[in-house]
Amino acid sequence: MTVDLHDLLPAELRRTWAVDGTCPDLDLYSLYRAHQVADLHRTAVIDAKGKLCYTALDRKARCLAAGLSGLGIRAGDVVGIQLPNARGAVIADLALAALGAIALPFPVGRGTNEAASLLRRAEAVAVIAATEHRGNHHAADLLTLAGELPALRTVIAAGPGAPEGTLAFSALLRTDPTSFKPARPDPDSATRILVSSGSEAEPKMVAYSHNALAGGRGNFLAALMPDSRPPRCLFLVPLASAFGSSGTAVTLARHGGTLVLLDHFTPKAALDALAAHEPTHVLGVPTMIRMMLDRIAEGHHPAVPPPTAVIVGGSPLDEATAEEARRGFGCPVVNLYGSADGVNCHTGLSDPPLRGERPGILAGHPDPLVADIRIAVPGTSELREAPRGSVGEIVARGPMTPLCYVAAPDLDARYRTADGWVRTGDLGLIDDDGNLRIVGRLKDIVIRGGANISPAEVEIELTAHPLVRDVVCVGVPDPLMGERLAACVVPRGEAAPTLEELCAHLDARGLERRKHPERLLLVSELPLTPAGKPDRALLRERCSAQAPWSVAQAV
Repeated sequence: MTVDLHDLLPAELRRTWAVDGTCPDLDLYSLYRAHQVADLHRTAVIDAKGKLCYTALDRKARCLAAGLSGLGIRAGDVVGIQLPNARGAVIADLALAALGAIALPFPVGRGTNEAASLLRRAEAVAVIAATEHRGNHHAADLLTLAGELPALRTVIAAGPGAPEGTLAFSALLRTDPTSFKPARPDPDSATRILVSSGSEAEPKMVAYSHNALAGGRGNFLAALMPDSRPPRCLFLVPLASAFGSSGTAVTLARHGGTLVLLDHFTPKAALDALAAHEPTHVLGVPTMIRMMLDRIAEGHHPAVPPPTAVIVGGSPLDEATAEEARRGFGCPVVNLYGSADGVNCHTGLSDPPLRGERPGILAGHPDPLVADIRIAVPGTSELREAPRGSVGEIVARGPMTPLCYVAAPDLDARYRTADGWVRTGDLGLIDDDGNLRIVGRLKDIVIRGGANISPAEVEIELTAHPLVRDVVCVGVPDPLMGERLAACVVPRGEAAPTLEELCAHLDARGLERRKHPERLLLVSELPLTPAGKPDRALLRERCSAQAPWSVAQAV
């Protein structure tokens, strides 16, 4: 291993969670093997090719691990993965865990320049990429960059027609695994690098240990398993996203469950999978859930069996969508607040409404088995806790806390404290009941004429308008005011709201006029990034290309 992946959490604190049983203190592959031995033929993965049991998946992972070992890939090496949601991605995850190598997954659809940046900064020695997926030819594209990436030795192409100069994933799967002996890495060592889909110039990369994923993140899912039976999780988000890191490491390795995978999200495919495979848990972002609900409401799909829970994360969930999802899916809707940086908090299976009369959105009671959460006074160099009930920056530390940022000492200095707390950059408060409520984001602020506007605050209010199905607010450059706020709205039904109607609605809800949007962009659906979140950058571009600003609400 060449890239430095140090642990910014005190070692004695990390060990405490292993000793007291909060974390399993085993590497991911050993955890997976224990489930495989206990139930040889349990279904591990359901994808477009059908079902794959634990034993068949284990053999494929061992074959790939043996093949990768033959290429000289060793414990501690970083290997990129750019594959769609299917068995290949899970095989790669487990093979790298068996080697003691470090997986660097990133979603299909991400551009070549961004992929090259990730691989370069992580000093990846190899990358496993799709030959073709929805018009993208990732393996061939990455091969053209190999000369610019000094550490990258091998491009492995998954799918038919491996380009010349790459190695075929299918050939590695035919390696004889009999002589392969799995590594037994330290459970507190790095196993996976999560890529943030945030607004940094380059995506942040965050290193996680076996214990942080299977333990901390695994405890999050355990809290939503009322009968402790192995979960059956339908992942609408990419396994290669931070949200999707609960796939192989948590659903399979920690809990011995089943992954139901779609290589590309559509509301029809998601509802078909829900009906055919009856998952216990559905994991998606709010926009995906709204698209599925629209299809149900239009009568295009029959009733689906109710899962244990629909888990919604990635962007703020409003109460209207949560309530509609409760009725549409016939089950509790869990609001998951979390990020790749190292924070997780969620509502339970029987929590009260998200909004109520209190500020912000309910994110549930912080679980110390996942991450302890505090509210700090913003802008202070030393961590100083804010008074109970007051808004401040959310900071987190616990069993799921990552090791460090990858190749980014500046981010370590900015977002991590000397005793291991993670500064999230999010604003929130702890209410009198001990619940975390999310208010906004420190850096997602639109500055209009020197006044700060939180897009999240405006979005929360606009989702309550009867003609608004979905909404994202973005700041658009303006020569006079610096920035102005634009509302990108998916109308509910045929009638579309006007800007004046939206602002009147905000007036009625008591939102200051300086925070009202000054431009309205109507869209049939919100574009999504490869990670499955609303594409704010693209929406910002579309708003910038519109006609000159409306000044009706400029105050």
